Amino acid sequence: MSRSSRSRSRRRGGSETGKHAAGIALIVLTLAVFGAGGYVMATKKSPPKLDTASLCPTDGPRSATVILLDASDVLPDVTKRELRTYLFDAAASVPEYGLLEIRLLDPNSASGTPVFAKCNPGDGSGLDEFTGNPALARKRWEEGFRKPLEAALNGSMDQPTEAQTSPILSTIQSIAVDRFTGSRADSMPKTLIVVSDLIEHGPGYSQYSGDLSFERFRKSEHYRRVRTDLHGAEVTFRYIQRVTRKPINSANHIQFWTDWVKDSNGQFVSAKKLQGAG
Repeated sequence: MSRSSRSRSRRRGGSETGKHAAGIALIVLTLAVFGAGGYVMATKKSPPKLDTASLCPTDGPRSATVILLDASDVLPDVTKRELRTYLFDAAASVPEYGLLEIRLLDPNSASGTPVFAKCNPGDGSGLDEFTGNPALARKRWEEGFRKPLEAALNGSMDQPTEAQTSPILSTIQSIAVDRFTGSRADSMPKTLIVVSDLIEHGPGYSQYSGDLSFERFRKSEHYRRVRTDLHGAEVTFRYIQRVTRKPINSANHIQFWTDWVKDSNGQFVSAKKLQGAG
């Protein structure tokens, strides 16, 4: 064999070896990609099965956020606008598969009047086409959660019901029993948001008369009737300012509620005045 023939033979052999090696590398890469995809699918936690009505996991919500809304008197327009923004932001921050419940303060109902109770089913933003159906999740969130929430909030603020009493404490007591009590509730995050003028008023105790100290309340029979265990729930107040015949010292009033949260085994987060007064 001539020198040129041997050279051509070596070139062909080298080319074939290179192609063979490239083919093996491509196969290995393909297997690695599919293997990684299979691993992700196998290890990715499946979403829980949801109840069709409440959109909560069938084994229970993963957190509980309850908003107590005192709409017994007309709210100034500026207050309603600020309150809508705050409440929609609060609803948007509810964790995925967490319960959001809204109750209206109602003197005729010890537990208040529920106007909304659904879990956040997730809006699909954490899904991709490979592992889920983000479009379907977004539609479920829009139709089943956001729109009913918007209707409930708008209806609650636009239809005030005048009342002679303001049983804030007994209503919160019922909320704590219904939503914050039990072994499952103990292990999950709990949040209470109270939107009200915060003026407790009834036959056993009234903040329209006497001082606003927590000690006066503690010595009353009303304290024993409505004493509450919040089971560590975080508590936020949004303070509706009212024009009353006897002015309410807001600093002393908020201090009362701060002391009440501590006495009730809760975690005080904040108390903020809403703009406007009516």
